Amino acid sequence: MTEYTTGVPIEPGSQWYDSEAGPLVRPYAMTGGRTRPGPTGVKFDLIALVTLDPGAAGTDDDTALGPEHRALVDLCRLETQSVAELAAGADLPVGVVRVLLGDLLELGRVTVSRPVPPAQLPDERILREVIEGLRAL
Repeated sequence: MTEYTTGVPIEPGSQWYDSEAGPLVRPYAMTGGRTRPGPTGVKFDLIALVTLDPGAAGTDDDTALGPEHRALVDLCRLETQSVAELAAGADLPVGVVRVLLGDLLELGRVTVSRPVPPAQLPDERILREVIEGLRAL
């Protein structure tokens, strides 16, 4: 028998974890210790939309990708999803998903549509004037 520092004897070959222990692979291991997506340092907003690249849709060369990368690609095959939805669907932390998406973006597997910044949106006053003009027709 082996004893850990707690003094509790553990039988050889027995499991020391249970379903509540969480993932056995730590997030830094999934990203190779990286915390930023790719050398370009592109930032993924939580509401940025991720789509499988049409040219990569038929590519079955997923052997170079890790299991987490493949899970994100599979989720994108179903439909366009936001970064937050991908993190929830893959059951991964958002920071890990951002790094993995950076890898997929560099490989040309996905495309990202970033949300329009509020400063570039049309003024609400102008939109109301357009609506009023349309109603007057």
